[in-house]
Amino acid sequence: MNEAFLWYLWKYRLYNKELRTTDGEAITVAHPGDQNHDAGPDFFNARIRIGDTQWAGNVEVHVKSGDWLKHQHQHDRAFDNVILHVVLESDKIIRRPDGQVIPVVELKNNFELWRWESYQKLADSTDWIPCARLIKDVDPFLIQQWLERVLIGRLEQKTTFITDLLSENKGNWATCFYMLLARNFGFKVNAVPFELLARSLPLKVLSRHKNNLFQLEALLLGQAGLLSSTYKEDYPKSLFQEFEHLKNKHGLQPIERHLWKFGRLRPNNFPTIRLVQFAQLIHYNVPLLSSCIDQNDSHSLRQLLNITASEYWNTHYQPDKVSKYRQKSLGQSAIDNIIVNTVVPFIFIYGKKEGDEHLSAKALKWLEECPSEENVIIRGWRKMGLEVKSASQSQALIELKKTYCMEKKCLICNIGIKLLNQ
Repeated sequence: MNEAFLWYLWKYRLYNKELRTTDGEAITVAHPGDQNHDAGPDFFNARIRIGDTQWAGNVEVHVKSGDWLKHQHQHDRAFDNVILHVVLESDKIIRRPDGQVIPVVELKNNFELWRWESYQKLADSTDWIPCARLIKDVDPFLIQQWLERVLIGRLEQKTTFITDLLSENKGNWATCFYMLLARNFGFKVNAVPFELLARSLPLKVLSRHKNNLFQLEALLLGQAGLLSSTYKEDYPKSLFQEFEHLKNKHGLQPIERHLWKFGRLRPNNFPTIRLVQFAQLIHYNVPLLSSCIDQNDSHSLRQLLNITASEYWNTHYQPDKVSKYRQKSLGQSAIDNIIVNTVVPFIFIYGKKEGDEHLSAKALKWLEECPSEENVIIRGWRKMGLEVKSASQSQALIELKKTYCMEKKCLICNIGIKLLNQ
């Protein structure tokens, strides 16, 4: 048996109601506490009567009481105000720093065994998800409610990263958004060099040249280390010369060319094309953050991101290398990727941090209006019988699969709990 199962029993009070400490004192649980998934005691702010005394404090859960010492809690002041030690089996007396014995309650022989057997079936499952053969019996309304909570959790996961980035940029939300948007323009393969580029090329420099697309292309391609002095064609030759001038003017130091990956990419995804598309976005939409916030729906947001590289690139994927004529538009799947993975999470967190719930709600609405992503995880959920239409559903299901199902965290998943309680 493991602690996760004991957390589940304690949290949902799935033990025999007449609890007693190992010393024989009656226990009445007014509130089991709020489960803590970080460092510290397992449950905060519990309210428990032990004998004739009402206690308020924290609860710690272990398989054996001796695990308290194995986990070194005796050296951690965060555990000094534990009011009850919940264990499967008591094998040691545990004391507070002042010498007082911490009350212990044993759950051994104090719950219905079928619950553990049901949990074991899920934990031992080798199916695509642990409850693959059972999920069809769960009320779709309960599933939808849980997916909504999982989605919010997925969006809030990015809060720490964005907060750190905000601190690094001295509270400048616009710069943070620019950096994250640039990273997303690199998609998975060139995300890191795109981020390094954004860090080395301040938004304020690009903003000064926003009305001149040629200069924007020169700045982005040059700072990326993707321009050369050996070109034969006039346009890339002019780009190089312009960047040399702007580099000296703004004191820029380009990043290394070798950081960029071209191999195994479709030409439309070459970093050169993504950079000149990014130049177009800046040309028409600086300030970037305000431009996105001002959009009322996902359709207008898509139009804002519906950009096409300038004329020279219709016959080039790289400077000085002629190719068959083709306009280099960003593409709907790329646009949706940027909305789902950068714009929506950022605007959602921005609204939360700035106390603008309307803005956070608008970000969620954009996500609902975007079509579902198509990948192996979503195809797996469809095989389970779930209908997936919007990006809000697909994002929640991706999170559910990765964070809960793959880790077999059925005991903190509302779908798993529902099945275990049946």
